[in-house]
Amino acid sequence: MKVRKFAVSDVALEKSPGQDAEIFVGNLVDERQGGPITIGYGRYDAGQSLTETMAVDDVMIVLEGGISVTTAAGTVTAGPGEIIYMPKGEVVTILSHAEGALTAYVTFPHWRPAHA
Repeated sequence: MKVRKFAVSDVALEKSPGQDAEIFVGNLVDERQGGPITIGYGRYDAGQSLTETMAVDDVMIVLEGGISVTTAAGTVTAGPGEIIYMPKGEVVTILSHAEGALTAYVTFPHWRPAHA
């Protein structure tokens, strides 16, 4: 795989698998390109919530808007330029703020096979 640069305009966002909320994701690099990680973008409409047990280690970078992630240990909130790390096995509830959110993510290993 060669060095590449990506922008939000490069991704085709689709509804996040296994949920009904208005949350959309799009991978730019994943197992199909042979890399060891998945990278992509996510878009959360305003006030959307998703609860799941993390199947992979996930790093979420907030680009616009705001996100809160709640676990048994408490809640962390992030805005533009901030990063949230969600370790594999952690039960999380992700909530987008009133303005929604645009995020970038990196997962290890790939999240698509982990959800299959």
